[in-house]
Amino acid sequence: KIANLEEKCKDFHSQGFGLGIGHTRWATHGKPTEANAHPHFAEFSNVVHNGIIENYAHIKQTLQDKGHQFISQTDTEVIVHLFEENLKIHSDPLEAFTHTIQSLHGAYAILLITKADEQAIFYAKKGSPLIIAQGEGGVYFASSDAPLIGLANKVHYMPDDTIGRMDLEGFARLPDIKELTISKSYAQKDGYRFFMEKEIYEQHKVLLETMMGRVSDEFIGFEEVGGEFFSGIEEITICACGTSYHAGLSAKYLLERLAKIRANVVFASEFRYAKPVLHPNELFVCVSQSGETADTLEALKLAKSSGLKTLAICNVDNSSIVREADKTILTRAGIEKGVASTKAFATQMMVLWILSVYLGHLRGHIGAGDFKHYARTMLNATKLTKVDSQLHDRLKRLSKRYLHGHGFF
Repeated sequence: KIANLEEKCKDFHSQGFGLGIGHTRWATHGKPTEANAHPHFAEFSNVVHNGIIENYAHIKQTLQDKGHQFISQTDTEVIVHLFEENLKIHSDPLEAFTHTIQSLHGAYAILLITKADEQAIFYAKKGSPLIIAQGEGGVYFASSDAPLIGLANKVHYMPDDTIGRMDLEGFARLPDIKELTISKSYAQKDGYRFFMEKEIYEQHKVLLETMMGRVSDEFIGFEEVGGEFFSGIEEITICACGTSYHAGLSAKYLLERLAKIRANVVFASEFRYAKPVLHPNELFVCVSQSGETADTLEALKLAKSSGLKTLAICNVDNSSIVREADKTILTRAGIEKGVASTKAFATQMMVLWILSVYLGHLRGHIGAGDFKHYARTMLNATKLTKVDSQLHDRLKRLSKRYLHGHGFF
């Protein structure tokens, strides 16, 4: 919990100009212990990193041979030691940082601070999300819009292979600055005890939001993706990871039943390495809650380079997958903070259901007269996700009974 960090730092005070970097993350290498937690440090520099450094073992061995001492089991720690080693050759910190990044293979969003340049944060992005923002309090880095709400009003969504140095004046020099308009209430618990509870209970509301302007007695479909986009499509490949993959499996039934079109569902992590056979009349559909799923993004790039039409189904506008795909359908689930997916899955399912009916209509299998039936069924389905207060109390009692269960069939 962040509260533990606050307690640990409660006696710390600073004044004047300040730089700070921090990171909450799962451990990809080593156990989730304090020694493996970010920031990682060398002699006079600190680093935080999201992603994975695939060639870290080789770099670590080389640095150990040169006398560097490591205290963690992480892949991240090599970055800061390699930077200080490069600083012996390149006296300019940005040059040393650039050479460091160029030696790394994998996916990363990296922030580094160093006593060699106390006025700046060095940053690099490839495959993992990284945003720079500006507000009254200064310049901020984040991996998504959500933590910036209430702090910043201007954002720059960083493209891949970006390496840079940011000081207090640097933000104004960035290209493609956008307004951040989301309000603070968007990221709060609204009286619920946990974000996950909130997300289960707001499914009814967000599903109606997903259907808005897309489902009616007269028409079911997506104006943002016109019918002509689907012309000539003879099969669909749905590509995703985790929960989104399971939404894809359900969508396969819907697409084949309602649209009478063959659908394949593939794991993004395997698709990249499988040397798949891709057909020019194939539509490649990526499903991702965050729009930053690294394997799904790489699979999308592969499909695009093969000349396929690409469609993203995603919850986060301006995310990497949204920017990469030809067309996008936003699920409109709102911010998701709970790790176990609830409303994100439900809204993905709704979008895929609407898509199936839309394609069925475009392909001549569903008439305009059938829209009323589907619209009523969809509306009824969203009503069934609403939890009434009587049921809420029963759920609470049941959850206490099964709280310590280790697994369920």
